[in-house]
Amino acid sequence: MTLVDVGLICGQRGQTAQWGVRGTDVGTTSIRCHVYDKEAKIRGSCTSKVVALYPEVGHVEMDPEALWKSFITVVKGAVQDAGVQMRQIEALGISTQRGTFTTWDRKTGVPFHNFISWQDQRAADLVKSWNRSCTMKGIHGVMKMLYFLTRQKRLLAASLIVFSTQHVTFRLVWALTHYKQVRQAVAEGNCCFGTIDTWLLFKLTKGMFGAHVNLIVNTISYLNIKFVCGFLCSLVSLPLSIFPKVENTSHDFGSTDPSIFGVPIPIMSCGDCIWMADQQAAMFGECCFDVGDVKITMGTGTFMDINTGSKPHTSVTGLYPLVGWKIGPEVVYLAEGNAADTGKAIKWAQELELFSDVRETSAMAYSVSDSDGVCFVPSFSGLQAPLNDPKACASLMGLKPSTTKSHLVRAILESVAFRNKQLFETMLRETHIPITKIRVDGGVSSNDFIMQLTADLFGRKVARPQHHEMSCLGAAFVAGLGVGFWRTREELKKLQSTGEVFLPKDAHKEGAGCQNREYIHTFQSWERALRRSMNWYSKP
Repeated sequence: MTLVDVGLICGQRGQTAQWGVRGTDVGTTSIRCHVYDKEAKIRGSCTSKVVALYPEVGHVEMDPEALWKSFITVVKGAVQDAGVQMRQIEALGISTQRGTFTTWDRKTGVPFHNFISWQDQRAADLVKSWNRSCTMKGIHGVMKMLYFLTRQKRLLAASLIVFSTQHVTFRLVWALTHYKQVRQAVAEGNCCFGTIDTWLLFKLTKGMFGAHVNLIVNTISYLNIKFVCGFLCSLVSLPLSIFPKVENTSHDFGSTDPSIFGVPIPIMSCGDCIWMADQQAAMFGECCFDVGDVKITMGTGTFMDINTGSKPHTSVTGLYPLVGWKIGPEVVYLAEGNAADTGKAIKWAQELELFSDVRETSAMAYSVSDSDGVCFVPSFSGLQAPLNDPKACASLMGLKPSTTKSHLVRAILESVAFRNKQLFETMLRETHIPITKIRVDGGVSSNDFIMQLTADLFGRKVARPQHHEMSCLGAAFVAGLGVGFWRTREELKKLQSTGEVFLPKDAHKEGAGCQNREYIHTFQSWERALRRSMNWYSKP
């Protein structure tokens, strides 16, 4: 899962950009910057690693200053690699991940603590306590009564809503409780809260920043922002003074400080009514502009999004409605479900030396006929929709003396496709929207075994682009449209490249659901393992 994606338009200052567009992805494990030409081909790149910090069990952090230095390095490096001068950059567009945040001194810009990652579990006990509280029971009861009277589905959804550790709310409550300097700054009116895009804007403009994301309301972004933010803040005692101002897409954020890149670079929003996050950017990069288009990004986590058009989706199983993008008067909504531990599970297996190169895993999985009864549950960060259990544990079940490394690897790869199946069936059941196309990106999508099994379990064809980093391309697409580098979305569709299409084994029955009978029993066994892994950490 990416954190920040930046698109920069390259051309002569004061003229329409004619040379290229640059997209930068500050991800969970690396920072990448690509320079794209008119045909959306990569002309220059630069990459830097992101080091995750684990100060305690369940805590996942990143050093803000290290991230900033790497960001500047890759931006400059990509320009140099493409042979472009910094003065040729026409505009800067930013999209960002929704759940990683820090707080900092309003006057100096110095963070009070490390970024607390979207994967972080430090607030799990607090989340569980609130979900079981009399207050939440009261809210649920009132919403159920209102639903009974009105039959409005969004009231039914409100009667079932629960907090999770991926929501910023309680991780922020935790920070305010445990960091004395944050509480002191709040009392003095000198505390800023923000996600990585917010903080980058602060750094890029030396404190003269504009709009940034208020992520507490991100899962209910179709409601009145000020009302919902105020309600949630009062509910959990969060001070409104620390939150950023929300601006529209067309807001002018000013320019970067000249000392950073040598020249001032105009900053333009490239997102929804708040900002375009990484998954929205990937959706745009995949050209999923039509209702029923589905995008699946498999990176550190899996994020599955469906275009729901001009109306937000109301979920009762944990899918969340998002503003996909707002360009002019048009607002496009998405419904999203996620699984937090996709690439993380594969990286964990590599660190255990089950394989040396991730490119080996597909061949290892195909080298055995099945997983020998082994089931892997990918829940290092709990389980998300439709199970929604932050206390679930990762586990390997069904081990035997005959189990080999290949069986273990196959079980891990199968678990990724099984979670895809869960999310997809939930999406079909809830939205009732006919699927028009399915496109898959992210580093894990390079695994042919996972891609083929996903197509088999869906009973539908899935397409994989030639380049997997769609958040970079999406940010560049939106920024490019903003300055006229590209004119229309139809032009972008013509630039779309497909590396390979994976058809289900019973291709003539496409759309009928899972036709791969050999996996019915394996999937059922995996679901049993899943249930046994749930609520694990609440046990003595």
